Amino acid sequence: MEKIELDIVALSHSVTQSHNYAVVLGELDGNRRLPIVIGGFEAQAIAVAMENMTPNRPLTHDLFKNTLETFEITLKEVIINNLLEGIFYAQLICQGAKGEELIVDSRTSDAIAMAVRFNCPIYTFEFIMEEAGVVLEESEEKKLKSTKVSKKEPSDIKGYSTEALNKLLAKVLAEENYEKAAKIRDELNKRESGSE
Repeated sequence: MEKIELDIVALSHSVTQSHNYAVVLGELDGNRRLPIVIGGFEAQAIAVAMENMTPNRPLTHDLFKNTLETFEITLKEVIINNLLEGIFYAQLICQGAKGEELIVDSRTSDAIAMAVRFNCPIYTFEFIMEEAGVVLEESEEKKLKSTKVSKKEPSDIKGYSTEALNKLLAKVLAEENYEKAAKIRDELNKRESGSE
């Protein structure tokens, strides 16, 4: 069965389920999108990795990545391999220390969080895209892109001094508020580069 490569297009609040998020995957060689509803913790795990943040304590996905690397196992790809009754299923395709292929079943949200950490490709199959994929109108596509994980700084932290921002960053990381930490880090990086 031919695989279709996907990329993360957006991570946003779910339109259909108020306390959840949606990760939207898009075909690399097409215009279809695959929206997958995920929980808040799973969205945070993906966002932290996408923003290249390092929490004070490793998140579960970081722990799993460290464990795989300790045993010289590499995540080669993630495959969203099934869709049953509206639930997506995935597999982690790994390479063991002796070069053998290892396959681990996974929740799709966890598989995506691992793919971001290992910087490996995400794939699915045509039957899944036919059943759950959508083609967005141009206006919907623009709206979706505007909900992408943003690296813009919030206006409420611009008034802070650099020293205060560093203290606030340490505080929000200790609270494991990685979304706010990413915004603070981006403001600090902007100041460091001199592009006010």
